[in-house]
Amino acid sequence: MSQKSPQAVLRRVLLVSRIDGWSIVIVAGLCALVSLAFGDLTGTLVGLLVAGGGAMEIGGRRRLLRHDTEGGMDWLVRSQLIVLGVIWAYAVTRLGSFDADSALANLTPDMKAMLDQAGVDTKTLLHYVRVFFYAIYGTVMAVTLLYQGGLALYYRNRREAVRQALTAVPVVPAAS
Repeated sequence: MSQKSPQAVLRRVLLVSRIDGWSIVIVAGLCALVSLAFGDLTGTLVGLLVAGGGAMEIGGRRRLLRHDTEGGMDWLVRSQLIVLGVIWAYAVTRLGSFDADSALANLTPDMKAMLDQAGVDTKTLLHYVRVFFYAIYGTVMAVTLLYQGGLALYYRNRREAVRQALTAVPVVPAAS
């Protein structure tokens, strides 16, 4: 496989950071609004912090466009670590907050009747709810580690090529 030119690496970093940054800002911003609509202040704060990480990625891209290699690449890497840290902190607090009594209290009489008809006792139901709860948050943590952690490494490993691309003397075609 041939080595990509520094200019090609720079173009790719700029594309990835634009798509990822705006995707994070939009999705996290919408999640913050939905959380706010439901009165979930923790979810709102998490959404805003993650959106801030996305905005930081966009800011890093803008710094690269102004030829600020060090600042731009630092912001790109740190933005991923912020998103990763916020999502992990939220997931860990949720994992530590599983409340079996609250889960059972949310069952409506119709749900209880349906479960009784199906022969499912509350102990079995609670077991599956707990497994599902941990599986969801564990999956969120794993995917976040792979995606945001991988993207932080991607940006870190392209720092030198981006520096070369931004400090290269432009080639002016000869006049004919």
